[in-house]
Amino acid sequence: MGGLLLRARAEGAPLIDGSTATFLWQGKKAPALVGDFTDWESGIPLEMHLEKPGLWVYRREMPPDAYMEYAYVQDGQRLPDPLNPRQVWNGVNAFNHYFYMPQAAPTLLAQRVRGVPRGKVSTHLCEDDFAIFRGKRRVYLYQPPVAQPVPLLVVWDGKDYLRRASLPLILDNLIAQKRIGPLALALVDNGGPARTMEYACSDSTLLFLLRQILPLAASQLNLLDARQHPGVYGVMGASMGGLMALYTGLRLPHLFGHVLSQSGAFHLDAMETAAFALLRHAQAPRLKVWLDVGRYDLDGLAGSSRLMHKELSQRGYTTALHEYTGGHNYTSWRDNLWRGLGFLFGGAA
Repeated sequence: MGGLLLRARAEGAPLIDGSTATFLWQGKKAPALVGDFTDWESGIPLEMHLEKPGLWVYRREMPPDAYMEYAYVQDGQRLPDPLNPRQVWNGVNAFNHYFYMPQAAPTLLAQRVRGVPRGKVSTHLCEDDFAIFRGKRRVYLYQPPVAQPVPLLVVWDGKDYLRRASLPLILDNLIAQKRIGPLALALVDNGGPARTMEYACSDSTLLFLLRQILPLAASQLNLLDARQHPGVYGVMGASMGGLMALYTGLRLPHLFGHVLSQSGAFHLDAMETAAFALLRHAQAPRLKVWLDVGRYDLDGLAGSSRLMHKELSQRGYTTALHEYTGGHNYTSWRDNLWRGLGFLFGGAA
């Protein structure tokens, strides 16, 4: 067993052998193991097994293309894995450890490439005491490195997509590789404690979008005119933001004809959201919709996305659903962004 520890200190934990991930813990008592593969604390924590005095082990088969996040928990507290320095913020209250299986890797599109023209990101503060919580919201605008007018992509949870998913950098690389046409971005920060209310199919949020975000973007970016090009804009988001992205497209298809929804929360518990009712009463299938979701996503989201994809397909919408081997996190969303962007905006303009 000393060999396992020597390997873990050299390679990092968990140890990967083919399709097997081996987790290791040293101590008199082992913590529980939770992660994407247990639906975190909502599922059943995994118990490690004593292999020899002071050494605990848990082995698990994993899909070869998986990206996984995990944590050790003991007495209600998280414990860091001293054998795995790889950590990522979970966006809520803690850092998760992570690992890639052999057929998975971080997207190269999130790396700066020498010689690739860079777009410009600017920061702005929008104010609206009527439509949004606390009346102020930070917005980040991205102008791609081109001279011609371009479509706008509105991004809910914009600060997270900017900092945790490197969206402008991914666009720089995709545009340079001519895998998508040039796009501008309006990355809209969320409402913090009011995020669920603002993204649960909220017309108030759309009012803020129409009154503040779109005029700001038009004044600062070189955009195509949606009045002359109906549906030319796009909208995207993840989780509740993924729900709000689809709702935005369904409510305002004359502006937003392209929807990218990642792990969309189309049901709240067992309740269908208004997006389903709106879809069933839409006049014409004007939208192009990309959905993606993790096979290890939060409980119910994969099934909800499959149901939404079925509803869209039956009503004649141009739509696609991609299921990746990962969970509910910005690393998975980042690594799969190129798929949805290529589907919606593929080809140089």
